[in-house]
Amino acid sequence: MSAGVAAAPARPITHRRVLAIAVPIVLSNATVPILGAVDTGVVGQMGEAVPIGAVGIGAVILTALYWIFGFLRMGTTGLTAQAEGAGDGAEVAALLSRALLIGGAAGLAIIALQLPLFALSFRVSPASAEVEALARDYMSIRVWSAPALIALYGINGWLIALERTRAVLVIQLWMNGLNVALDLWFVLGLGWGVPGVAWATFAAEWSGLALGLWFCRGAFAGTAWRDAARVFDRVRLVHMARVNSDILIRSVLLQAIFISFIFWGADFGDVQLAANHILLQFLEITAYALDGFAFAAETLVGNALGRRDVARLRRGALLSSLWGGAICLCLGAAFWLFGGAIVEVMTTAPDVRAAAMRYLPWMVAAPVVGIAAWMLDGIFIGATRTGDMRNMMAISAAIYFGAALLLMPAFGNHGLWAAMLISFVARGVTLAARYPALERSAA
Repeated sequence: MSAGVAAAPARPITHRRVLAIAVPIVLSNATVPILGAVDTGVVGQMGEAVPIGAVGIGAVILTALYWIFGFLRMGTTGLTAQAEGAGDGAEVAALLSRALLIGGAAGLAIIALQLPLFALSFRVSPASAEVEALARDYMSIRVWSAPALIALYGINGWLIALERTRAVLVIQLWMNGLNVALDLWFVLGLGWGVPGVAWATFAAEWSGLALGLWFCRGAFAGTAWRDAARVFDRVRLVHMARVNSDILIRSVLLQAIFISFIFWGADFGDVQLAANHILLQFLEITAYALDGFAFAAETLVGNALGRRDVARLRRGALLSSLWGGAICLCLGAAFWLFGGAIVEVMTTAPDVRAAAMRYLPWMVAAPVVGIAAWMLDGIFIGATRTGDMRNMMAISAAIYFGAALLLMPAFGNHGLWAAMLISFVARGVTLAARYPALERSAA
């Protein structure tokens, strides 16, 4: 093996192994929506709906732009896990270099195009002038850390594929801990308001990149990471481009769902926009908690496919999904029991609290109806069956938009939340229908 990366032994796939991969990711990813909740809670202490809505809509727009490049995390995990399973250490190191180059270029492109991108975002946004002005302030600061954050997608995907999820946990804890500390200092201590939230995130994301590169230092000790002939090998680049382009289309469709949800919710006024943003924190907690087991599926399925072992692939998918289902049930119960208390902590505005409580039952249902979609995403990413992911997401997005346009006139914001959950069900059902073809391709 080269590049300082050893081939993973053919260890059995057990519950302990699944948990060893997943638990650090569950802890890591759970801190991300907690950070969003802190951001919301800090500006919520201002006692007004406008700052909450501004941070909410600004963060959603930037997250949508960045997560278009989420293919870098997902594609890197699937390809690296397969290379590791096949015992190709040089390719493992070269994949890290490709991911860093793509991440840096993507971030610089967003910085260069920020003015037209922001203008387009707010052209389709029905938010009030007050919310838009504050959101622009927030976004104009945060955008300068785009290269760091997108490059971290690739680093995290690479570390996950090698089952080094404890390193991912350390990176995330450092970033989010620093972000929270700076949030409290800049906003509550110095009174910087919404821009203070943005500066805190900027500093945390660049420091996270530095720490991530340190964790990858083993790959940089060899030569494969800077072997231009391998890094820019045409066949490998074309394959990576195909995988990433499929995931990119899938990510654009997924973000179209979430962006339209925010913008349609804003039609109901600033109070409802703020309430929906608070409830989306529950949905993010669910997604990030389940991602831990979806990532375990990516790693185990990808490694098994690299070995061309269908039995290992099936076992990795099954054990990861069993644990993911258990987490879903726990989250649904927690939201039912403690959801009201969480809403009260996140905002002091009485009208926003009341609005959020009316729609809280949708958050109790979300983990249960979303389990299949999240876990099958991980399974298909690990197998790099990205064409299926792209096609099934297109079907699910069409179902979501149709359901929203049908239900909102009659049921308002309840109809909008129902459409969101319907899209989860559609994604799970359509991907499940394609799973037998996945196993056949591995064989």
